[in-house]
Amino acid sequence: MKYRILGSTGLKVSVIGMGTWQFGGEWGRDFTPEEATAILRRGRELGINFIDTAECYGAHLSEQFIGQAVAGQRQEWIIATKFGHEFHGPFARTEPRTAEDVRRQLEASLRALQTDYIDLYQYHSWAEAQYEDPAVRRVLEDALQAGKVRHVGNSLSRNDDVRLVERSAAYHVQAIQVVYNRLHRKPEAELFAVAQRQNLGVLARVPLASGLLSGKYQPGAHFDNPRDFRHTKKQKDIDATLRQVAQIARTELPPGVGLAQYALAWCLRHPAVTSVIPGCKSPQQVESNAQAADLDLEPALT
Repeated sequence: MKYRILGSTGLKVSVIGMGTWQFGGEWGRDFTPEEATAILRRGRELGINFIDTAECYGAHLSEQFIGQAVAGQRQEWIIATKFGHEFHGPFARTEPRTAEDVRRQLEASLRALQTDYIDLYQYHSWAEAQYEDPAVRRVLEDALQAGKVRHVGNSLSRNDDVRLVERSAAYHVQAIQVVYNRLHRKPEAELFAVAQRQNLGVLARVPLASGLLSGKYQPGAHFDNPRDFRHTKKQKDIDATLRQVAQIARTELPPGVGLAQYALAWCLRHPAVTSVIPGCKSPQQVESNAQAADLDLEPALT
């Protein structure tokens, strides 16, 4: 495994992290605590030390699984979670975003994670006016001073939201999270440069394009399970994406390299990106993701 420093936080994170939305039950199946523990512990064995989760991945369910899995090993992990949504069933959310809401969600996340601190506490897709709420910022400042939060981050709703990123230093935000992969490259246009000027850590989410860049699916694949997030997408868009993926596999894939490993390493080749956070449904998928750390691609031109 390789490691990079997450912006100005000083946190040394594995370049391959672990996304955990799947533990909330919106990726086609439910997980048991034992399954989640096996996935996370296999990641740690492979040198992965960064976990990304959120309050709304099953009403703190993902956080609960993580808390159980890392019990007794908390100091070995860097845990990021988010605030600003509330789970009300599959794909149903509200947005509690007052200062009191943030304080309540922080305490609930700490309980679920069975920890007294969160390494990176992230705004979860907040609009600009909400983000500027001074009362919310006071709650976060208090949490930082109390040691309940080590660093504040911002998981962006739009992956080209330069205006919010430009405010990061003023709001003590030290890391951002954006959608970035071989098929979705908007951050390269301007956002990454803004992040680099402020020494922000950058977490690339959806690096496998919701699994479509994993190499598992061919054009014509259907996602019929109504509890699978991909079921909410239009079939014509999925077909178009998979045709593009097939073209990438034909024209870009180095000999002997799997598409999933290539897709993750492709994100990491950009100097602005600190870590990728793919989801994983089994220890075998964790192993596949971890292999991308060994694949060195030519750095991106910036």
